[in-house]
Amino acid sequence: MKTLEIRFVDSIAEIGPSAWNELTGTENPFTRYEFLYALENTGCTIEATGWKPQHIALYSIEEGSKRLKAVMPLYEKTNSYGEYVFDWSWANAYQTHGLDYYPKFVSAVPFTPSHGTRLFTDASVSKDDVAKLIFEKLKERSELIDASSWHILFPTEEENQLFEAIGIPARTACQFHWFNRNYSSFDEFLSTLNSRKRKNIRKERQKVAEQGTRFETIEGVDITEQHWDTFYQFYQSTYMMRGMQGYLSQGFFAEIGQAMPEQLFMIVALDGDKIIAAALFFRNSEKLFGRYWGNGRDYQFLHFETCYYQGQEYCIQHGLKSFDSGAQGEHKIQRGFEPITTYSNHWIANQSFAQAIRNFLDEERPHMERYKKEASGLLPFRKES
Repeated sequence: MKTLEIRFVDSIAEIGPSAWNELTGTENPFTRYEFLYALENTGCTIEATGWKPQHIALYSIEEGSKRLKAVMPLYEKTNSYGEYVFDWSWANAYQTHGLDYYPKFVSAVPFTPSHGTRLFTDASVSKDDVAKLIFEKLKERSELIDASSWHILFPTEEENQLFEAIGIPARTACQFHWFNRNYSSFDEFLSTLNSRKRKNIRKERQKVAEQGTRFETIEGVDITEQHWDTFYQFYQSTYMMRGMQGYLSQGFFAEIGQAMPEQLFMIVALDGDKIIAAALFFRNSEKLFGRYWGNGRDYQFLHFETCYYQGQEYCIQHGLKSFDSGAQGEHKIQRGFEPITTYSNHWIANQSFAQAIRNFLDEERPHMERYKKEASGLLPFRKES
């Protein structure tokens, strides 16, 4: 007789690279074993940073044989940093009422607001049934450790609907992504924009060129230790200017550079032979992901060129279909980045708060839909006559 068993593991290493990647695949750079393991191994996602791994592993047990059938990233959180789906007001409301919001459970890619699959299952099991089973076990575990909630951040639209159907309310938000409509060149992309926006982009790029700045793309296998050192200084300085410290360690970047070089590259801006800015990108067979950036000198329009225009050109040159440039950023609209809907799901254990938050989500949703519609109306593309 076959039975299903769920385990909560303290480290992804307990599952191992081959077993994890067999279910998740490696197309999404952020959910593959190497990325998540590097976060743990270099101290970015540990209990001390508020990201205690509690990954879900579902096994099928039959006649003494145990086979991994599903995995899901899961963290026991003691803060809300690095999530990009903001629930600080919910935590404050708990505190006001003398209750503890933390710990909570979060299924997400830490520090990475990029949507993708969150529950990975073998073809031999029903994803709906697995989701229901995990939900029941999470509720039991939440009661055991007095966790307030479970949050699934940036799932696919299909998963969002699945989790909503089993009783985990949905929340929507908005990001801005660029889509490559088979452009043969950056100029062809510009030709789709209205005259004013097209001129503005050309003017911005010209200003950067007049400063004597040139750009190089360094593929993952060619990124040297010196490149990583310079990049990390820039990365940290970007946070320091906002009175913060970057979430990620220098060791993390070095480790992913060794473990998954085929899915990352660095674009550096140079003044002569001196690197003055750098941006780290990830990619798969269809999509570009812009993630981390920093600069040593504050040049006008340098951020737009390094992080957006160079990325758009890379997509065109390599036939990538879209460009996920990260969270927020209304300034992206005039550069051709289009609003898309992102999703999250939120289960709250306390019934009174659960109803209040459900009401909030119901009230928030039409505002987000209106915001997306208004943002779409600001896109710079020429109107078809």
